[in-house]
Amino acid sequence: MKTLSSAKVKTSPVVAGLNLLLADSYALMALSHHAHWNVEGQDFFALHTAFQTHYENLFEAIDEIAERTRALDAYSNGGLKALAKESGIEEFPTGSVAAKDYVAGLVVAHEKTLADAVAVRDTAGAANDLETQDLVIGRIQWHEKTLWMLRSYLKPSHA
Repeated sequence: MKTLSSAKVKTSPVVAGLNLLLADSYALMALSHHAHWNVEGQDFFALHTAFQTHYENLFEAIDEIAERTRALDAYSNGGLKALAKESGIEEFPTGSVAAKDYVAGLVVAHEKTLADAVAVRDTAGAANDLETQDLVIGRIQWHEKTLWMLRSYLKPSHA
């Protein structure tokens, strides 16, 4: 039986991009979960629910991204330490964090994930990998919509 370290690992720019998107999505899922658990204040109920919707969506996306990598006959990266290192997305501090700071931190993480998703879309397009491109376009649309909503929360009210 071959061990993972001795198995021939197939790599390509599309696979590398998918693994980065996987790492970003995993880190963003963890951030959203952290914010869901710890958000406080007058917007608790709305944000608690929104953050749950985010991490649930990301959990499903992670599986789709990893399985697409496997469908390309390559291996998906894994492990919390490896994924965190590859994503480079900063974690929230432990303890009390203002609701707006959770939202602002999630905006930064979504922007990074979106930029990496756009790069995968373009790489997959250049490789004529329309299936990967289709998957990633769906992720781009979700991140764009989520960013719109998070940014709207941060705008001052006009009461």
